[in-house]
Amino acid sequence: MKRLKKIAEAIAERVLMVSGFITSLVIVLIVLFLFREGAGLFGKPDVEEGYVLAVNRKNPVEKLSPRQIMEIFDGEITDWKQVGGAEEGIVVFRLNDITDYATEEELGPELDSIPQCLSRILSENSGMIAYVPKQYAADGFTGKRLAEGKITPRSFFGGREWYPTAQPSPQFGVVPLIMGTLWVSLGAILIALPFGLAVAIYMAELAGERIRRALKPAVELLAGIPSVVYGFFGLVVVVPLIQRGFGLPVGETGLAGSLILAVMALPTIITVAEDAIRNTPRAMKESSLALGATHWQTIRRVVLPYSVSGITAAAVLGIGRAIGETMAVLMVTGNAAVIPHTLLEPMRTIPATIAAELGEAPSGGAHYEALFLLGCILFVLTLAVSLSVEFISARRPKQTI
Repeated sequence: MKRLKKIAEAIAERVLMVSGFITSLVIVLIVLFLFREGAGLFGKPDVEEGYVLAVNRKNPVEKLSPRQIMEIFDGEITDWKQVGGAEEGIVVFRLNDITDYATEEELGPELDSIPQCLSRILSENSGMIAYVPKQYAADGFTGKRLAEGKITPRSFFGGREWYPTAQPSPQFGVVPLIMGTLWVSLGAILIALPFGLAVAIYMAELAGERIRRALKPAVELLAGIPSVVYGFFGLVVVVPLIQRGFGLPVGETGLAGSLILAVMALPTIITVAEDAIRNTPRAMKESSLALGATHWQTIRRVVLPYSVSGITAAAVLGIGRAIGETMAVLMVTGNAAVIPHTLLEPMRTIPATIAAELGEAPSGGAHYEALFLLGCILFVLTLAVSLSVEFISARRPKQTI
């Protein structure tokens, strides 16, 4: 009998070890896949893949930055002198404009004369910049192709504009998304922490057993509500209130996202903080009361200082909950990829960007890889939050007086 028991225990130990190893391996492989896909963005051309920019051979401009390209094709830069060329107006040319400069006979029955026609058009228009497929700027093409730039870590992590579908030069600047994520998350924790801490103190130290038994399931119920329901509530109730209360043109702002995330973070903050407060040794509280301190003084001078590491961990976990939220934030923040200056502006977070754009990004393209790189940034942020919780929890004071 003892032999069978030992065999069963050995088998159980091996099963647990193998399952733990497999789980760890899967997590590592997922992380490696995430970073491998994201790292492919660097080195990609800053002009849309498969296309080139060409100018007249006499044009002294050799290279344009992605921002200059965007402003030229948006009509904000209209003279070559603004980008280091001669004083001459810029004429933007796309392939579908070719029928304005060449007849069907010149293009040929199979459109095989397009390179020659493009060469002629560029030679006749000294101020023209053409955005054309690479195959039409190869054999028989005599225009000057502008030097091809590359997407670099500096342009990605330091870029201030996120226009991933802009043509001909997509903008992958992650600063607005990081700032939006931090604004919404920090706003949420500043709102949720005071309320969550107050409820935790009440449930742990002041509420009777019957009230605590009623409040505990109600708090846990908040964690079970789907995030899309919170998003609908925010869209129907919170957004109009913010719009009317602050006199804004739209109510979809960072403040709306912070309020919704604050409610969603409350269960985490309340549960963790309450457990930390209830773990204060009874002897410490009784000693304080025996020395003449009131109940409130004991809470303020003994209980809270003792449980400060647990309360801080609750706050950090609340931030982690806010950083990773997607649907509710996507519905109420306005999704404007601009650098915010106050919570009363529309903004966009990293999770909302991934959720909104991944379905439309071509697999393997620059946009697709940029979204994976956003996932890497989100992974690093949440990892930092988790490590912070571990570090704070490790500093819990010894339960002695």
